[in-house]
Amino acid sequence: MPSVFNETIPENFGIAWQNYMNEQSRIVNKITMFQTRIKNGIIDVWWLYDDGGLSLLIPYLLTQEKSYLENAKLRIFTVTSNSKKVREEERNLATLLTKFRISFAEVKIISDTASTPSEGILTEFENIIFPFVYDDISEVNPDISTSGLISKTELAVQQDKTWKNLRISEQIHKYSSKSDLIVVTLPVPRKGLTNSCLYLAWIDIMSRKLPPTLFIRGNQQSVLTFYS
Repeated sequence: MPSVFNETIPENFGIAWQNYMNEQSRIVNKITMFQTRIKNGIIDVWWLYDDGGLSLLIPYLLTQEKSYLENAKLRIFTVTSNSKKVREEERNLATLLTKFRISFAEVKIISDTASTPSEGILTEFENIIFPFVYDDISEVNPDISTSGLISKTELAVQQDKTWKNLRISEQIHKYSSKSDLIVVTLPVPRKGLTNSCLYLAWIDIMSRKLPPTLFIRGNQQSVLTFYS
């Protein structure tokens, strides 16, 4: 079956492929870093959604004896839409971690994820998705597959969510670029509503040019509700 990718944007594939290979080379260079124990390590946990405690438990276990990150500092980050209650939410989260018996070095609540992303990260994200974007399904031959591509209509519909993920990415880069391991709550796409290519682009922008990053999906049960 012919592909719209091959017929309309072949020149963009080379750019995307080169960017991909550059990123893979960087990742390969990081693979061996955990072959020896890391002294004075730092694990940053970005607990973005209250979908269970697994995103907290695994990083905590990695700080325990005989781990390559034994005795690493555990820093917990999360986001809020209420900038007036940052301190209160930090205290609440610290109390919750104490109930979990999870030792932590720092708790930080980020409150500015609703602002507009910077021009720099908007440009970077556009470069990621550019080879896979087409104007509109009505402009594409119905006999040509658009699987794996993103329509401009979908981009417009998902703009708020995209911008939120870009702002979170900026915060992760700001606070965790020097960490030894980053653990992030995996955003769960809504079946039939979230474009798969766009979803992977969100994951890409949230983890590229960073230390090793582990995405974890919990059991979708609210820990905060359970302990409230």
